[in-house]
Amino acid sequence: MKPPPAFLLLLLACLYSRTATSVPAAANTTKPAITPTSSPTPPSTNRSSSSAATLDPKELEALQSLNIPTTKDPCIQPSPHNATICDSSKPFRHLVSLQLSNCSSDLSLSFSALKSLSSLRSLSFTDCHVPPIRFPSDLALSLTSFSCVRSLRHLSGIWLSRFENLTDLTVSHTPVNTSGLHVILGNMRKLKSLTISHANLTGYLPGHLHFNLSYIDLSDNQIRGKIPTSLTLLEKLEFLNLSSNGLNGEIPTEFGDLITLKNVSLASNSFSGSIPDSMSAIPGLVHVDLSRNQLNGTVPEFFSNMKRLRVLNLEKNALHGVLPFNASFIKRLAVFKIGGNTNLCYNHTVFSSKVKLGIAPCDKHGLPMSPPPAKDVSSSDGSENDSSDYDDSANGSSHKEHHHGPSKVVVGVAIGIASIVFLIIFLILLSKWCG
Repeated sequence: MKPPPAFLLLLLACLYSRTATSVPAAANTTKPAITPTSSPTPPSTNRSSSSAATLDPKELEALQSLNIPTTKDPCIQPSPHNATICDSSKPFRHLVSLQLSNCSSDLSLSFSALKSLSSLRSLSFTDCHVPPIRFPSDLALSLTSFSCVRSLRHLSGIWLSRFENLTDLTVSHTPVNTSGLHVILGNMRKLKSLTISHANLTGYLPGHLHFNLSYIDLSDNQIRGKIPTSLTLLEKLEFLNLSSNGLNGEIPTEFGDLITLKNVSLASNSFSGSIPDSMSAIPGLVHVDLSRNQLNGTVPEFFSNMKRLRVLNLEKNALHGVLPFNASFIKRLAVFKIGGNTNLCYNHTVFSSKVKLGIAPCDKHGLPMSPPPAKDVSSSDGSENDSSDYDDSANGSSHKEHHHGPSKVVVGVAIGIASIVFLIIFLILLSKWCG
């Protein structure tokens, strides 16, 4: 009997080695599935739960009357939709924070129940479409934080003004009926963070604002008039969003006095005039959005000296002249938009063709050249929908992807097919030779 061919021995050896290595691999994959189920729950959790003080019986009864599940101690295991935080007082703990979200239709916010929760410091409603509630004065004065998002159907300025000790007020996507912000903010001398957005808020910005404010978001309302000087006196202000309102006039020259400002958006209003040079005195600006206004004048060069600036949006205004920035400044920005300023142009010797700014290049007189052919116009219009008008990095990455060559998977498949074809031919020749 002839010995088997060498290639068969090699094939058998290969199959044996693959079978041997697959066994421990399969064993390893089963271990992680067994380990978690075998680990017991640490006993310390149960001890701490049993030794902790429980919630005050009056407050527990109040939660029950509000149809909030209390089968477990709310101080230890809050329900999924209603977050609670308690203090550490003994023999009974008291609620200091209550967040109601996705409320059921049978939620009853009775006056007597809320009166028993006067220990609360923070109260939040999210997606609770229940009628406005009558608030006990004790609870209104004890709160330092109040939030209402898509809840309580509608509010009034007088109702909100009762929260005199708030440091944080948030109302969003809930209509607020008031003659002006001054009605709400008149007695809130401790307020640091103010958000009233998407609330159909009307009237003017108040002539007096408390100096503690560091955060203001009044976006998507119907506020009209000019920016008052009182706003530029807020020495602690870091965030200002007045976008999507009916504000007009010029941006105050005193705007540069807001030296702690980091984020500012005045977009989608009717501001006119030039961008004030005083803004150059704000060293920490990170986000500037002045888009969709009627601003004219030239683009200030001082923006390029702001080392922390990452977002600059000046699109859809009436700015003119030559863009004073270079490619390196635009490249370090996360978002840069300048399109929609028909009288603005850029120096074509400074920027490469890969940079899509949405404005025309300048002629020798520093004026915008005639618009490019229809093909180029359609491509540039598409680029304006991107998060940034600067598209150099995106183009570079796409070019690199085309030069990687065939993948390892394709090479492996090709080698496998070639080996099979070679083996078939070899077997055919071998059968002829044996015959």
